[in-house]
Amino acid sequence: MKRKNKLTIAIATAVLAVLGAAAVYAGVHDDAKYSLKSPSGIAFSDFKGYEDWSVVSSARTDEVLKVIVANPAMIKAYKAGVPGNGQPFPDGSMIVKLQWKPKKSTEAQFVVDVPDVFSQAFVMEKDSKRFPKSGGWGYAVFNYEAASDKFTADPKSLSDCGNACHTVVKAKDYIFHPYQKR
Repeated sequence: MKRKNKLTIAIATAVLAVLGAAAVYAGVHDDAKYSLKSPSGIAFSDFKGYEDWSVVSSARTDEVLKVIVANPAMIKAYKAGVPGNGQPFPDGSMIVKLQWKPKKSTEAQFVVDVPDVFSQAFVMEKDSKRFPKSGGWGYAVFNYEAASDKFTADPKSLSDCGNACHTVVKAKDYIFHPYQKR
């Protein structure tokens, strides 16, 4: 019986060591990602936890599948009727557009595109004092390179890079995507 207990303890110790190493690697990987800043100074760390934010909407072009997520402050504003009620999103609102290259599913029994390679996180942060020239919104792009499993700040990503496109939805506080019914 002692031999079986020793074996069980050895296996449990090995499993914990592997899990611990994986957790350390994930932490280091996240630390590298969250140490990035865009050329305008928008920190990726401001968006920490975006992986678990609520989905606002989705979109698709011929080249990219997009999922738009928002932080709790922005979700709360959406649920209160912003921007349809004429109110702007409050400072502290954040939204992230996650982008993948699509591929055809080989498992579904119907034609459907699914995410393939992750490529980019386009972020927006509402801070009227920091970004007064762009309707209170700051913009940045963080590219993902699958081969190296690393994010980089897009060197062309200035704080107003997204404002030119978003000006057409100024009446909606510069946000294209409405909060979708569920």
